[in-house]
Amino acid sequence: MIGDTPAEARPSPDASVSTGDKTGADAASAHKSSQPNPTEGHAKHAGFWALALGSIGVVFGDIGTSPLYAFKEALHAAAGDGVTRPEILGVVSLALWALILVVTVKYVMFIMRADNKGEGGVLSLMALAQQAIGKRTAVVFILGVIGAALFYGDAIITPAISVLSAVEGLRTIDNIAPSITNEVVIFIALIMLVGLFVIQSHGTERVGQLFGPICTIWFAVMFALGAVNLGAHPDIIVAFSPWYAITFLLEHGMAGFIVLGAVFLTVTGAEALTADMGHFGRWPIQAAWQFFVLPCLMMNYLGQGALALTVLEASQASGQPFPEMNWFFELAPEFLRLPLVLLAGMATVIASQAVITGAFSLTQQAIQLGLLPRLNVKRTSETQEGQIFVPQLNTMLLVGVIVVMLTFQTSSALAHAYGLAVTGTMVVTTLMAAIVMRQMWKWDWVRVLAFLIPFMILDLAFLSANAMRFFTGGWLPVLIGAALFTIMATWVRGSQILFDKSRRDSVLLTDLIEMLKARPPHRVPGTAIFLTSDAEVAPVALMHNLKHNKILHEKNIILTVDTRNIPRVHESERITIEKLDEDFKRVTVHYGFMESPNLPKAMGICRKQGLKFDIMATSFFLGRRSVVASATSGMPLWQDRLFIFLMRNATNPTEFFHIPPGRVVELGTQVSV
Repeated sequence: MIGDTPAEARPSPDASVSTGDKTGADAASAHKSSQPNPTEGHAKHAGFWALALGSIGVVFGDIGTSPLYAFKEALHAAAGDGVTRPEILGVVSLALWALILVVTVKYVMFIMRADNKGEGGVLSLMALAQQAIGKRTAVVFILGVIGAALFYGDAIITPAISVLSAVEGLRTIDNIAPSITNEVVIFIALIMLVGLFVIQSHGTERVGQLFGPICTIWFAVMFALGAVNLGAHPDIIVAFSPWYAITFLLEHGMAGFIVLGAVFLTVTGAEALTADMGHFGRWPIQAAWQFFVLPCLMMNYLGQGALALTVLEASQASGQPFPEMNWFFELAPEFLRLPLVLLAGMATVIASQAVITGAFSLTQQAIQLGLLPRLNVKRTSETQEGQIFVPQLNTMLLVGVIVVMLTFQTSSALAHAYGLAVTGTMVVTTLMAAIVMRQMWKWDWVRVLAFLIPFMILDLAFLSANAMRFFTGGWLPVLIGAALFTIMATWVRGSQILFDKSRRDSVLLTDLIEMLKARPPHRVPGTAIFLTSDAEVAPVALMHNLKHNKILHEKNIILTVDTRNIPRVHESERITIEKLDEDFKRVTVHYGFMESPNLPKAMGICRKQGLKFDIMATSFFLGRRSVVASATSGMPLWQDRLFIFLMRNATNPTEFFHIPPGRVVELGTQVSV
């Protein structure tokens, strides 16, 4: 693992690297002035409107496909005893005000301001909150881990529900509807999603260039469909009055609460506004939302509501019951539905791609922050920084999506599972944003509570409404989140135990240097680089080299990798070199949590700073720990075994740090946890 645990600097279990923000908020502040602003850099080179267009395809893909199922599920939940005009107006009003309050006010006006050097997302916000407090705290750590764990549930459910809802649109085409069975829908959706996951290893840079234009067309079509149907019932505009939403909830009691859980589907994907800030910048995302995406979504929900009013009047006139329909696709005339299904399919694939990319990015952050073991993170583009691929995670997500799709079968069934993951993440985001407002922005308690209380009430209302669907599907994201939380907590706790044991059993580096002066060992030419997570003590590999080989190299470098609570570290501050004596130098390589370590490149910077050595006469020494379970350790036996499993399946440090395999020497020892 590359990482530390929630208290101070913590090691990886193989003692090869430390990722603690050892200097805390003061050091982060000292680096602030030298940090490049990703927003400014992007805007300078790509242009504001190009970034806004790109954000439409990546940032808003998830929330942009919500009209496929959100209104349908909300109206279905409200139709227990039949549908009335006030109920249709109430559902539309709830949808409109969810977009206004949750996305526009909460995220655009407040949460997006809490960026970590231009980066957003739940782990970035966790790092910012820890930086604001000045130390690592259990509360912020637990909140961050919960938010990250729930995001993986979202990453599994989003592709399944989005693509299924698009393919189900084929049933609205009369000529082929009889042949579109549920099995056919699932088969087509599986083909689309398997293909999407397969191409991940090749990168999506070229395909990604089409995301913005395709999603722009998608939103424009949604606006046009809504506007055309709005003409039949322009009185649906009254749904903008919050009175209809409030009245609906007051009159329907518990049933209204269930509808609220379905209405929440309209804002799933709001977290992407912050998660992708580093790629597009705050202002392009905000502009795209306020001036294009939000009007298109509102118009489409108004159009679906107008169509529902038209159908209600027709059913009342004919004496027939109000039908259950796929309202989004019914907005279009039948001859346009097949092209609309194809466009919806492309839009949902883009939305799925965005959430998969988000999962890759989150995993990279989690590895760097010490929440997960090392995984193989591959870069699929030399020019696009966010283009990464995590093979193990890609496989797990694909398996998860397939299992979920085969288990739930329909988008309506999956809708019951969707809300809990997103609402849980939103609660975490609100709490950590309040910490940043108080500790970093120095807001007084009146202003903090003015933000916290209303939005926590709103978030908890949505969370409670979705919790009522726990037994009909809400258990799924809770199960996924609980599993990921257990893995992260086990990894962090196990790393802490190994760190403490290593400290107790190790010799201080300064003491060792004095001992070597008193009893010099046999010297050999060349340079030895010892990777360690704790630069204060003698590395295990160094001690084994002295004990078993009985030699000391001419030059010795104690190398530590330090991950800070900031996204990126400027190249000018990448390396810190400290001379201990003529034989030993201590080198610390600093990275941000959005960066991938590359030690040969870092050593090249060392040479430029005056640390002379011949790379062809240099060996990298790594300490390899063989861990065994112990009933007397700080964790239960099952957790010990889980930690050992994670260690054994972690990516080899040689590959992770891009060290030439021919220059690596591994020396091992056995440790119990």
